[in-house]
Amino acid sequence: MTEAAPPADTGHEYADDAYAVVIPTLGRPGLTVCLRALARSGGPRPVRLVLVDDRPEPSVAALTDEVPEQLRPLTTVVRGGARGPAAARNAGWRAAGRVPWIVFLDDDVVPSPSWGEDLALDLAGATYRTGAVSARIDVPLPPDRRPTDWERNTAGLATARWITADMVYRRAALEAVGGFDERFRRAFREDADLALRVLAAGWAVADGSRRTTHPVRPADRWVSVRLQAGNADDVLMTRLHGRTWWSRAGAPRGRLPRHLTVTGVALTALACAGLGRRRAAAACAGLWLAGTAEFALARIVPGPRTRDELVTMALTSVAVPPAAVWHWLRGQVVHRNTPPVTAHETGEPPRPSRAPDPERVPS
Repeated sequence: MTEAAPPADTGHEYADDAYAVVIPTLGRPGLTVCLRALARSGGPRPVRLVLVDDRPEPSVAALTDEVPEQLRPLTTVVRGGARGPAAARNAGWRAAGRVPWIVFLDDDVVPSPSWGEDLALDLAGATYRTGAVSARIDVPLPPDRRPTDWERNTAGLATARWITADMVYRRAALEAVGGFDERFRRAFREDADLALRVLAAGWAVADGSRRTTHPVRPADRWVSVRLQAGNADDVLMTRLHGRTWWSRAGAPRGRLPRHLTVTGVALTALACAGLGRRRAAAACAGLWLAGTAEFALARIVPGPRTRDELVTMALTSVAVPPAAVWHWLRGQVVHRNTPPVTAHETGEPPRPSRAPDPERVPS
């Protein structure tokens, strides 16, 4: 295993279905499980495995022990610079050489035993216009109780489109659109943004047959509050792709309008109290309490209703609305001058050198 230098195989010729695997990592325990599952999966092996160490203080040696012996000759470690998963994936696929296909995996997923064979079928079914092929994501939930709010949030990955927990892109498509947009600093919306730009460039994004498990990782009580930072990324998505991006990406709209209302009446209650208008303050406080209670109940009812979950939902249902509004306003300021994606930024897929098989061309 080596730390990456500039790709040395510029003139190397790979088979059309050759692929590299890129895994950005923060050194989480799931990386070992992911790599072992990758090593055990059947089918053609990757020609390269690129691990992008995105910790503030990366260490090649610290990752060496995580890689199974049979994958070590294929493995290169890249420094990510702690700039987030979008930048880390860009560093990874650019360090992979001229491999035709790039498979992006998260460091906490578990490829199925037949993953390699199924990936080969996915790539064999790709046409010259196929820019990417998604996977099927399974999120295991507790069989003996109702899932928590955090577990239900993670379970949404099973129906999300184009998520880079397991997503394969044609290198030519990545080059045409410039890869991931590194303004997305969290693992949120960077995948939808890339897929929309690839589609806008004229490529097709296909649904694959391979399966990958995404376990629910442990999280503390305040994870739902931290997740509200994604509201700023939603603003960036709207600036880039217009207001219709939600439907095109199949993304749920969430509760931001209600959070705006609840936060607004809370601020109004405080303002009225400061001005000595007690009745108006009491009325607004009542509206805030009703809105907060509705939000808490909507999260409590589907869950296990344990004491810890009840406390967590009560506390975070107070904190989430103002956090969501804050990040939305922050996004409005930070991205106020962001221009929309234009045709010259997306390129276009290459035309085949010969007439394609009509059975392989998408209708």
